[in-house]
Amino acid sequence: MVLLNLLVKPGWVVVENLVQDRLGHVAYGTFTALFTLATIVAAVSDLGTTQLTTKRVAANPEFLGEYFPTLLPLKAGLKVLFLGGTVAWGWVLGYRGATLTLLTLTAVGLLLTQYTQFLRGVLQAHQRFGADAVLSVVEKVLLLGLVLALLPFGITLSGYVGVRALAAGFTFVVLFALIARLYGRVRLRLRWDHARTVLQASLPLAFITLVYGLNERIDMLMLERLHSAREASYYAAAYRWVDTVMMFLWTVLPLFFAKFARATGQREEQRELLWFGQRVVTVPLLLVCAFVLFRGEVLFWQFTHSTAAEVSRMTLCLKILFVNVLVHAFFAIYSTLLTSTNQERPVSWLVASSIVLNVTLNLLLLPRLGAVAGAINTLVCAVFVSGGYVWLVARRAGVALPWAWLGRLTLAFGLLCAAWYGLQSGLQLHWLLESVLAGGIFVVLLPLTGVVQVAEVRKLVTGNR
Repeated sequence: MVLLNLLVKPGWVVVENLVQDRLGHVAYGTFTALFTLATIVAAVSDLGTTQLTTKRVAANPEFLGEYFPTLLPLKAGLKVLFLGGTVAWGWVLGYRGATLTLLTLTAVGLLLTQYTQFLRGVLQAHQRFGADAVLSVVEKVLLLGLVLALLPFGITLSGYVGVRALAAGFTFVVLFALIARLYGRVRLRLRWDHARTVLQASLPLAFITLVYGLNERIDMLMLERLHSAREASYYAAAYRWVDTVMMFLWTVLPLFFAKFARATGQREEQRELLWFGQRVVTVPLLLVCAFVLFRGEVLFWQFTHSTAAEVSRMTLCLKILFVNVLVHAFFAIYSTLLTSTNQERPVSWLVASSIVLNVTLNLLLLPRLGAVAGAINTLVCAVFVSGGYVWLVARRAGVALPWAWLGRLTLAFGLLCAAWYGLQSGLQLHWLLESVLAGGIFVVLLPLTGVVQVAEVRKLVTGNR
């Protein structure tokens, strides 16, 4: 199941590239804006209840029987309320007619997906990870199959939005039936005292979800509204690869989250974890970022209906955004340390400040520079929050920063880029051979720069003997 999950995401990137190429940049840019607006509202509509329920049920199984009769209708009511809010916001932003209908259908699909995630929390809390793992890929695999079936017949924007909603609805029905079979039918009864208790406890989690959701998604919506759907499409094509590569961080960092949390109050152990994690998180992304900076254009090979100028613009956005990935490769683990040691509030306010900065820069630059401005603004905000993370770790967490490791990693990346530039300008090889040679050089550079110690390699090879 883990392997299937890892394969689905790259597979979906390839299929979505094909969809964007077949729909055209204007149509796909419109969908990107609608999807972004619906995603933000869907994330807020949860109000943190999914995380809260999973945690409470895991700690106290009786919570399910006591609160579920209230939670199910409460969340259904919130979904309907926020669906109306999505449509209202769409109308305020200028969407009308068929476009507003597509926004409604997109929001329905996302709200169903979000409700499905809430129900999956019940399985997770009861340690039914096998069933949860299967359900985690059902919607993705079904959607991949439906889209691939549509492509030979000519895919349209309405058809694409429709199959997304269909896949979400089917998964919701399957999961709801499974929950009913495992735990019996729940007699719905909305108790306002229970609803008030749950909402009061979940609102801090809702705030964190809101600020992170806005920080990651607002650019595409503002780009389509302030400039054009075409520019939003260019940005979406580039950001899709960023989202895929960042999966590495979101897979590895939760492991360190648990370890940091267990070491709360033990600053020496937290320091050791941070210094070790710095290399684990950063090293693989250095090679990926270097590849994109020197050969990013090959990632758009599927865009056969785009002009050379359009591919060039998408590539420029991609390279700027991968400098942003590079910043996160160095400093995302600092955020993990902070949030795992009860520093959620300053981190949330830091991200909220980043949103204000991002929106301000977007208002100033997007109308003139389009997608490139969106990429630049994302990079500026990444530098801003990363600087804040470093300051908070030093001042609030009291953990010594790994300056020596940061210097060695920076040196290794600089030498890799210099070597790659030499390969590209001197030998003019095929991109694949060039990338393999650059990867080999990087492996040699790691021990030479002290990023990987020879003793560590020897210990790994000999199996700790």
